[in-house]
Amino acid sequence: MNPTIRTYKTEDCPAILEIINDQILNGVALYDYHPRTLAQQLAIFEDKLEKSFPIIVAELNNEVVGFGYYSEFRFREAYKFTVEHSVYANKNFIGKGIGNALLTELIALAKNQGLHTMIGVIDSENESSIAFHEKFGFEKAGFIKESGFKFNRWLHSVFMQKIL
Repeated sequence: MNPTIRTYKTEDCPAILEIINDQILNGVALYDYHPRTLAQQLAIFEDKLEKSFPIIVAELNNEVVGFGYYSEFRFREAYKFTVEHSVYANKNFIGKGIGNALLTELIALAKNQGLHTMIGVIDSENESSIAFHEKFGFEKAGFIKESGFKFNRWLHSVFMQKIL
């Protein structure tokens, strides 16, 4: 499958929200407890766009099947060349090249913006995401034990880094 990768439009947000809320309710890719509202998600994305960070979507047959973005890693000035990224695919399209297309584009966008380092924060149980990032040249840079608590258990975060 070769998805079309394009810039996010506000009308994409309901499909994106479905992907996000599925992860909030059923997965550990997001350490949130409560599903987001459309207004909340629109505000989150508006903040990223105002700061000149990209949001992209993957489309198949005019259906949004994934999305990705990056934004500030930390809020101190010296971190301005480092970003943290997120890539998500609709659960029915995982393993079909959506993430590959999105991350390839995000890396290219980050390089074009003159950024230096891209960070991914991944739940330690998500071995497929860790392996996925390693394919793109990300290296494990840190492990934080019990950094989140969800589904009545402690979760650990793996920090992965790619020098662009």
